[in-house]
Amino acid sequence: MIRKFFPFRASDVGIDLGTANTLVYVSGRGIVINEPSVIAINQKTGHVVAVGSEAKNMVGRTPSHIVASRPLVNGVISDFEVTEEMLRYFIKRAQGSRPNFLSRPRVVIGIPSGITEVERRAVKDAALSAGASEAFLVEEPMAAAIGVRLDVQEPMGNMIVDIGGGTTDIAVISLGGLVSSKNLHVAGDRLNNDIIQYARDEFKLLLGERTSEDIKIAIGAVVTQDADLETSMRGRDLMTGLPREVLVTDADIREAMRGSIATLVKSIRETIEMTPPELVADIIHRGIVLVGGGSLLRGLPTLIERETRIPVRVAEDPLTAVVRGTGIILENIDALREVLLEAEHEEAIS
Repeated sequence: MIRKFFPFRASDVGIDLGTANTLVYVSGRGIVINEPSVIAINQKTGHVVAVGSEAKNMVGRTPSHIVASRPLVNGVISDFEVTEEMLRYFIKRAQGSRPNFLSRPRVVIGIPSGITEVERRAVKDAALSAGASEAFLVEEPMAAAIGVRLDVQEPMGNMIVDIGGGTTDIAVISLGGLVSSKNLHVAGDRLNNDIIQYARDEFKLLLGERTSEDIKIAIGAVVTQDADLETSMRGRDLMTGLPREVLVTDADIREAMRGSIATLVKSIRETIEMTPPELVADIIHRGIVLVGGGSLLRGLPTLIERETRIPVRVAEDPLTAVVRGTGIILENIDALREVLLEAEHEEAIS
């Protein structure tokens, strides 16, 4: 019997390349990677020591010649070579153990809205250098809207707010494009820094970034809660240099984040003000959808609804909305070709 040989084709890959976390979707398999966007490199040898969760656990705990860092700042590449190494690792891991001669995957990557052409090119080049055969870009609010099954190609207004680690994307979408949008650097990292600054000013206590993030997750709230939330804040006393522990409540954290949250809400209102009246009418009916890790802050939907007078809801599984959107684009590329950036200059994924 003659056996027919069908060469293996690398599975297409969707990537949410976030400042804080990178998520990877593989066609036919779903989300296979959700890890911190951190890479540790041995400065003496130039070799990658760890990527993702393992590298994040090394932050602040390595000898001087091993540097664990984030290669993306505010959603854009700050270190091209390190980003390329990180993408290569994630793409290779997503594909599994395949022989080197096999075809390379096509990749759709979610990027923040409003970044420059140079920054877009850097992301695309990094993906191609990391092993992609073709790289396509989609703005994160568009990918998120597709990921939560909004009708982005219909002539009606959909409003989405994607609060990530480095940036927040606010967008009104209609007919496959962003009608009005804002991209601001008020997101998870900024809130962590607010808590660090508050601890320094109020308690003369120096916190690490991971500690501040843990506190934000444990008791972070933007409106008064029915019951007080408390947690321990542990750091180094700036006066004595010794370890110290302070008990803080959600009221303390709310005060720490107050300025940044006010900026976020103001930007949402300004985006609505820039939107044509007909689309605003649609948004009033359909509501504002929140995605991203920042959407999980206690009371945030209530605060935004109170300030905008528009219904607000948090999407189901908000942390994976963008990467799910890239997966849907991969599997329906002909129908969703118009949502890709520079689609007119790219060959369609067949």
